[in-house]
Amino acid sequence: MELQGFGFTVLSFCMMVLLVLYKCSNTVKYYVKYLIYTACVMIAAMLFIPYFCFRPKNVENLLIYAEVLKHLTSVLGIKWTLRGAEHLNKNKSFVIVANHQTCLDIMDIWNVIKLMTAIAKKELLYAGTFGPAAYLAGLVFIDRNSSKGKEAMNMAMEKLKQDNIKLWVFPEGTRRSTGEIHQFKKGAFHTAIQYQIPIVPVVYSSYNHFLDHKQKVFGEGEVIINALPEISTKGLTVKDIDELMEHTKQRMDIVFRKISAEAAANLKDN
Repeated sequence: MELQGFGFTVLSFCMMVLLVLYKCSNTVKYYVKYLIYTACVMIAAMLFIPYFCFRPKNVENLLIYAEVLKHLTSVLGIKWTLRGAEHLNKNKSFVIVANHQTCLDIMDIWNVIKLMTAIAKKELLYAGTFGPAAYLAGLVFIDRNSSKGKEAMNMAMEKLKQDNIKLWVFPEGTRRSTGEIHQFKKGAFHTAIQYQIPIVPVVYSSYNHFLDHKQKVFGEGEVIINALPEISTKGLTVKDIDELMEHTKQRMDIVFRKISAEAAANLKDN
């Protein structure tokens, strides 16, 4: 009994020290928040895998997964503000292109779009329990360093168009938190033109006013998500890809600067 009491005392002391450090140290708070998020993603994946096995590759599985994780980001201190939802919840297939800054992207708006899947790099398929769960939930994994990547996307698009499912793509190719939208890759635009389906740009405001990876700061703040009116690809050919990419990026750049400044100003006002 005395040993158990001593162990409880030590555990309580350690928890108090961690709590003090969490409150006083930005670095500790940064790592604790990411640890909580990563652990919850993996645990949720592990719990959902058996259920997903009963309806494998069903994109509605992703909706369930995202709905659970959406509430987690609120606990982490992130407020999401969605604008332009009417451009996302249409009953037809289209390609959504969005800027990509953190692993927190997407989660809050999946329930608005509902029938949707996303493109992910093949390496994520082997990321703990998340990879198998995402595969069973209908995520499309591609090898970006192989010519087969475009072929895999096209094969997936056949099924998605038939079932009015949306395809979410991060055209920058990887996460970047530099405060700007980087050059796009052609894959998403090639697919949209090939299947003559619209492109819907989605812009996330910068996280930099409360999340700084270099300084190890993860505070509380707002992310504004702005869905823009669709861009038609009707009548376009592969010769129009560069112009379509540039037009889309210019529209997103303007909105990105505007909503990033607004989100930062809202944080200061609070």
